Amino acid sequence: MRTIKLKKKEERRVQRGHPWVFSNEIQDLAADAVPGELVEVRAASGGFIGRGYINPRSLIAVRILTREQEDLDAAFFAGRIGRARTLRTSLGFGDSFRAVFSEGDGLPGLIVDKYADTLVVQSLTAGIDGMLDIILNALREVYDPKAIVLRNDTASREIEGLALEKRVAFGETTGLVTIEESGIRYQVDVLEGQKTGFFFDQRENRLALRDLVQGRRTLDCFCYVGAWALSAAKYGATEVVGIDSSERAVKLATANATLNGLSARFVVGDVFEHLREFEKRKERFGCIILDPPAFVKSRAKVREALKGYKEINLRAMRILEPGGILVTCSCSHHIDQELFREMLIDAAHSANRQARLLEMRTQSRDHPMLLAAKETQYLKCAILQVD
Repeated sequence: MRTIKLKKKEERRVQRGHPWVFSNEIQDLAADAVPGELVEVRAASGGFIGRGYINPRSLIAVRILTREQEDLDAAFFAGRIGRARTLRTSLGFGDSFRAVFSEGDGLPGLIVDKYADTLVVQSLTAGIDGMLDIILNALREVYDPKAIVLRNDTASREIEGLALEKRVAFGETTGLVTIEESGIRYQVDVLEGQKTGFFFDQRENRLALRDLVQGRRTLDCFCYVGAWALSAAKYGATEVVGIDSSERAVKLATANATLNGLSARFVVGDVFEHLREFEKRKERFGCIILDPPAFVKSRAKVREALKGYKEINLRAMRILEPGGILVTCSCSHHIDQELFREMLIDAAHSANRQARLLEMRTQSRDHPMLLAAKETQYLKCAILQVD
């Protein structure tokens, strides 16, 4: 196994638990290092730090898998995946949840979502891709799934020099899987849906609607397959409207409402245009939910993204009834909680509304955040009362 030595005084962050080693922290990055190759990381003094895998093409040159001098073999992966499952079970998750959350579960570059008896896997790095057969066997050992789907169609793979693919790696599936979350059933498209098909990270935030939407007309923007909207309908909203630009998503959302016998109306359209139209018509809502896709994919685009976030939030505030509730989210990890809060302050000022922060929430506990790596906390969910 190749040894990677860090420069002097560059080891503290990694020794304190951060799993990434950046290329400029390494003494000599070998020209013949192969993307995905297993390496041992040592301090400048020679002291052992950990083992992981390298990609000399990436700014994140090494991702650490273990702080022990142990083999990174089938037993290692089965152990990590089993430990992640035990955590979810102990926290009371049902049969559908995020089964592996990359760095948060000690397996950087690997995402696994469990949809009933189907697993959906995202291999995001060359290191994980090189060990994928071992990982898939470990997943079969721990979960005994009916099918495993690979959704390796994310842009991050291109940065790693990997091809994009989407296929069934084990078993058979039609693509549609029915799951249950918090007493609501959903049809999820694991082959053609966004990301892996569903967004488990908002599970506990959706539960918070129980105390917020009773008796309120509710608007769910970027509704996708209807999880926020159907939660609002279940918890007593008087009327629920969902908007999404994807016709496929709206069809699934409508089917999910029927599946649960819940009343919600879903429309295909551009959220920005609909918000402007509601304002023009002086329509009002008692609760508005904003859960957009990530507006920013790189740090260089943060300023541009903040303009987009501000626009949808100020327009939502303008059509809220006095004392109305705004549930507003960002899944852009380049925008931290303080930046997000400052944007909301600006939006409230521009909308000429006074906002109270009732709660600032984050991702569900099946997306555990590594304490030493703030990058693993990506989701912001602010609950505001707007006067």
